[in-house]
Amino acid sequence: MKKILPLFAIGATTLFYAFNSNKIIDQGYTITDLRALYSSGDQSKWPTPTVDESVLNDGFEDIGTLGEVPFPKDNPYTKEKAELGKTLFFDPRLSNSNQISCANCHDPELNWGDGRRVPYGEDRQLGARNSPSLMNVAYAKVMFWDGRAKTLEEQAEFPIRDKKEMNHHIDFATKRIAQIAGYKDLFKQAFGDENVSNDRITKAIATFERTILAPKNRFDKFIAGKSDELTDQEIEGLHLFRTKARCINCHNSAYFSDNKFHNIGLTYYGREYEDLGLYNTTKLAKNVGEFKTPSLREVPLNAPYMHNGLFPTIRGVLNMYNAGMFHFQPNEKQKNDSLFPKTSDLVKKLNLTTSELDALESFLMSLKQNQYKMRPPHLPK
Repeated sequence: MKKILPLFAIGATTLFYAFNSNKIIDQGYTITDLRALYSSGDQSKWPTPTVDESVLNDGFEDIGTLGEVPFPKDNPYTKEKAELGKTLFFDPRLSNSNQISCANCHDPELNWGDGRRVPYGEDRQLGARNSPSLMNVAYAKVMFWDGRAKTLEEQAEFPIRDKKEMNHHIDFATKRIAQIAGYKDLFKQAFGDENVSNDRITKAIATFERTILAPKNRFDKFIAGKSDELTDQEIEGLHLFRTKARCINCHNSAYFSDNKFHNIGLTYYGREYEDLGLYNTTKLAKNVGEFKTPSLREVPLNAPYMHNGLFPTIRGVLNMYNAGMFHFQPNEKQKNDSLFPKTSDLVKKLNLTTSELDALESFLMSLKQNQYKMRPPHLPK
């Protein structure tokens, strides 16, 4: 087998590899084989993914390209409603202090996140969880790390009334917006009359958020038939993602998320950073430490990672998964604790080599596209 040689660009810090296209990787395929199969434009020709039976039985859907944006029947898309929602999204007058807007935590310049471990809100109070990117959020089926909102319309109200974020009651926020003369025409264009209500504000914001979409990335173009869009290393990483690395058990569907909740061992139960996750919503012991699977689309732009933002790099996350994350056992005092969290059986030690980790990271780095910059709107006076 031909040796893989590292090549260094002078003055650069990025490491590149010259791959042997006949290199045998997982399941006995060569890179040449995989390039042809994955870029065939026919998913039925793809190698069989390594997926646990429990995942297969729970509506598994392979990765792919995102389809048409799903707008709800009771809140269909209109350009005027999206424009109103955009204006409200950037307007700090929805907050008690007139200083915090939705865009504070979801900045278009930062891939619709904030680049911080946890966000800050009114009076510089720190939140408890990382602000997830809103990119492609239209395809999310449940909102927040703990699933406490089922729709974007429902989600839009939470930050307004959260004491650490915008610290306002939705009724008072609505009353303030209604008193701004410049909004009257915007509401009339969006809804047919000038009436301002809680429902209209959240529907407008949700409509705008569904327009926050990433363009097709190199992965999308590759599986559509452009076989030269991914490098050999990225193709190996794609195959590992679906097989040996087991990523696809949770990061499946075209959204690269199963829209479900899992305990991956980061509950910090009984310690600093403790967060019970989905349990806070359901109050069911089985949900302790479970958090929503984030989408991996645009993931290179979404650091830091995990619900608590404690992982600054993708490689750090991969190293933890490769080691099997954490499977804690209760001590003597915890043996009868009904809330002691159990790490998901989907999380296993992977035994990936350094070369395989390089390939997997390379593939994840391909899941982004150059982002457009959105100018904030002129706020009504």
